[in-house]
Order: sequence, then C-alpha cells, then structure tokens
Amino acid sequence: MTQQCEIAWFSALCDDDYEFLGVPDPQLASSWEHCRNIVLRAEEGGFDNILLPSGYQLGVDTTVFAAAVAPYLSRMKLLWATRMGEDWPPQLARRIATLDRILGPNADGTGGRLNVNIISSDMPGQAMESGPRYRRGTEIMKIVRTLLNGEHCKFDGEFYQFDLDPARISTLSGKCPPFYFGGLSHEARECAAEAADVYLMWPDTMDKVRANIADLKERAAKFGRELKFGYRVHVIVRETEDEARAYADRLLSKLDDETGKAIREKSLDAKNYGVQRQQELRGAADGDGFVEENLWTGIGRARSGCGAAIVGNPDQVLAKLRAYQAEGIEAFILSGYPHTTEADLFARHVLPHIEHGPLKF
Repeated sequence: MTQQCEIAWFSALCDDDYEFLGVPDPQLASSWEHCRNIVLRAEEGGFDNILLPSGYQLGVDTTVFAAAVAPYLSRMKLLWATRMGEDWPPQLARRIATLDRILGPNADGTGGRLNVNIISSDMPGQAMESGPRYRRGTEIMKIVRTLLNGEHCKFDGEFYQFDLDPARISTLSGKCPPFYFGGLSHEARECAAEAADVYLMWPDTMDKVRANIADLKERAAKFGRELKFGYRVHVIVRETEDEARAYADRLLSKLDDETGKAIREKSLDAKNYGVQRQQELRGAADGDGFVEENLWTGIGRARSGCGAAIVGNPDQVLAKLRAYQAEGIEAFILSGYPHTTEADLFARHVLPHIEHGPLKF
C-alpha cells in the first residue's frame, strides 16, 4: 500500500489568483470574501490542510484572516504563515495558542488543527543580511517552541534574552504546533535542520529534490533531529495531457515579458536564493517550458517564488506525486489558477486516488 501523505491547497491572500497570468482580475483579487471561498472549497474538496501565505506588500493580513476563517471550518487544518521580522517571540507564542484554540480540535479530539509556516523575513522597511536573519529565525523557533510546550524559557541568545514563564493560554494539545519552513541557502538549511519540523521545497528536478532531502537529513542528524519533507508546487490536471498543456499555454497567452518581470520583482523576497533557483529552472526548460517530464516552468514567468506546475492527465499527475513520495516527500502544498477551479479539478480527478491525511508528529 502507498504511504500516506498530507495534501494541502493554497489560499491566494497575496494577490496571486488569475485566469490569465499577469492580467489582474478584480473578481480574483485578494479579499476576505474571495480568499474565504477558496478555503471553504478546499475543505469541501477533502484537502487536509491549506496554506495561508503572508506578504507585507501584497494582499490581506494573514493573522486576521486566519482568526476570521477558522470558525467556518470543521475538519481541515490551517497552515498559517508568519513573518519573523514582524513579530516578538513571546507574543507570537500567545498568538499561535489563541489561533489554535479558535480553530478547534481534530475530529478525534487529539489536539489542535493549526500548523505554522515560519518565514525568516526582514522587518518591512529594513534589511538584514541572510546569516543573521536566519540565526534570528532559529532563536525565535526555539523560544516559541519552549513557551508553547509549557516550559519556562531562560534564553540568552544573539538576538533575544528571556527569563520568562509561558503565557496562561496554551494550545489545545499543550504542545507547540509543527513548524513548516523553507529556504535553499546554507543559512536557511541550517536554520531548518536545527529548529523546524517540516522542510518545504519549491519545484525542482527530481535529482535536486533527492539531493536536497539527503542534505537536510544529514544536517538535522548533526543536531540529533529528524525532519519531514514537503513540496510546494502548482498543478494543472485535465482529462487528457493535451488538454492540460493547452490550458498551460492559455494561462500565458496574455502575458508580456515586462509585466511578468514587474510581478516577479514586486515581492520583498524576490532576490533570495530560492527565487534565483526557480529562474535557473526556467532557463533550463525546453521550448515548451518543461524542465523534466510533466514539470512546467511557465508559471514562474509571472510569479516570484514557487514557479512550476505539474501538468498532465490524472494518471500522470498522480505518478509524479508518487515519485516525489518515493524520494521522501510526505506533504504537498498545491495550487492552480484560478484557485477554486483548479482545487475542484484536483479534488475530482486525483485526490480520491491518493492515500492522504494530516501529517503525524
């Protein structure tokens, strides 16, 4: 029997929903109503989790959105993204505990349904070098984990010094929710190895996925730890491969290069190592934008960050996901354009054929 994996969808809180890439559509712009509807459609479709992204310059506030949408959900987990440059560790711990309780327990009553996507960001308007920024992220995860585990935090670090009891409010489990974290630089990998629970990758060729997993396993082992691995990628699934490829072409049919460049450079994170790797993938792709079988890099022409999609018929998409599983991927965060439409298509054509459920820790 195929090993179970977690299948998550994506709510476009950062102005990242289109019918045609690069062509703003007022009906698909980030708003409470639109992004709430994506979340509700994902729960109806049977997804296990949903990423609520965070970007200072784009979209709506993730924390407020998460608190507002949580009471609408009865089963699905939230993967709430939070930017480390914009927070203070003890208050972040209290915010996580509060969101966890608003979201409520798992169906079996064993703990809460909140997961946390840690982003090692700058403070808006300021810039910090990569090394210290990731070392700060490591300290934050350690402090928050200690407090949410209900332990006294006596911490004397490079960035924070605390001698502090945890706040009265705790998560439903009494433990810190899992930290999902990504980054390709040496500093980011060390941060993940030392302090995260799930290492997230953006799309890459299968050999690079294999190498990244091996590298992170080795790094984590040096800290006496183990990591789980997640993969963030777009998806275009249609009844036939020709239909899927035609839809991929349609997505780009109204995009000009200057508009695409402006979109890619709009994000505060547009120059990081992972974004540059997505650019390398586009450069290595064939004339149709495919860098390997069923992995299409065209998305990255109009998006900073995760810039490739699995494209094909249901059997091909399923085979690609299972190939990643065979390399050690246990969680997938998927998305597509428009997000509600593609969520429905994936839920109909692929999800019923995957053994899936929330990650176990």
